Amino acid sequence: MGVFSEFREFIARGNVVDLAVGVIIGAAFNDIVKVLVDQVVMPPIGLLTSGVDFSKLAIVLKPDDPATEASELVAIQYGALINSGIKFLIVAWVVFMIVKAVNAMRRAPPPADAAPAAPPPQEALLAEIRDLLKAK
Repeated sequence: MGVFSEFREFIARGNVVDLAVGVIIGAAFNDIVKVLVDQVVMPPIGLLTSGVDFSKLAIVLKPDDPATEASELVAIQYGALINSGIKFLIVAWVVFMIVKAVNAMRRAPPPADAAPAAPPPQEALLAEIRDLLKAK
């Protein structure tokens, strides 16, 4: 069996195609969540925190020398880590709420005005026989 035929067989498997579809849908979902977090959730949080920005927090190990043109600053920028952690928690919360809403929609009971399904013919026949036996 040649390499190309093995590759064709590998690609034709259902799992690979399902994975590819999942990755594509995940990328599209990522854009939706990013816009939701950046444009809808973050503005009120920024308003509540008075625009606090942790990204500038750093521990300077070697300061910049103003006499030189090149930047010589060496710093541990832990503020970016704090920002990323906070953003991760917000994104995780938003995704959790989306999944929770989708699960609630899936569990929704069927409409009440739908008529119950008719029993199968065997059950109807047995009920008729039962009623005849009760009458005797």
